[in-house]
Amino acid sequence: MDRISKLKEYLAANDKDSFLQHALALEYIKIGNDEDARNLFNEILLREPTYIGSYYHLGKLLERVGDVKKAMLIYERGMFEAKRAGDNHAYNELQGALEEIGDEDL
Repeated sequence: MDRISKLKEYLAANDKDSFLQHALALEYIKIGNDEDARNLFNEILLREPTYIGSYYHLGKLLERVGDVKKAMLIYERGMFEAKRAGDNHAYNELQGALEEIGDEDL
């Protein structure tokens, strides 16, 4: 059984498990299914805004599909949550991703 099928099987028993949804979103990204990945990241962050790891991956996905302005907002929101949680590592990763975007003309 492939990873996506296995994760879906686990999610059938617990469809609101942020860890499993995050893992499934990452698998979707690997196969180029950005829409389903984006939907999962959004669902996670709406339900559990403190699930900090999803901000980085959602931001990168948004950058890749050309929605840089939205990516910046996601990174900023993630930085806020990381700072609130005292997660300096995640804060620095999100800040670095935001700085990589730079001062592009949006």
